[in-house]
Amino acid sequence: MGSLTARQSATVIEVVARSLTHEPTVPTRHRKVLRANAVAPCELRIGDLRVYYEVKDDPERIVVVKAVGVKERDRVLIGGEEVEL
Repeated sequence: MGSLTARQSATVIEVVARSLTHEPTVPTRHRKVLRANAVAPCELRIGDLRVYYEVKDDPERIVVVKAVGVKERDRVLIGGEEVEL
C-alpha cells in the first residue's frame, strides 16, 4: 500500500482535528509520546493507522503531522516502506 484511500484520509483529518486540538502532548488511550526515533516524537492511533506528529512550542502550540502510517501486525508502513520505530 503506497498511499491512503480517500476514506482513510478523511478519517485522519477528522480525528486529528478533534484529538490534537487540546493538549496534544498529554498521553491518552490513543496518544502517546514515543522513544527517540527518526519519524516524530508523538503518535496518535486511529484503528490500524498511525499519525506521527510533533508539537512546536511557539507562542501558539502548533501540531505538525510528520507522517501517517499503516500498522500491519508488528510493522508500520509509511509510504509503502517499513519504518523502524
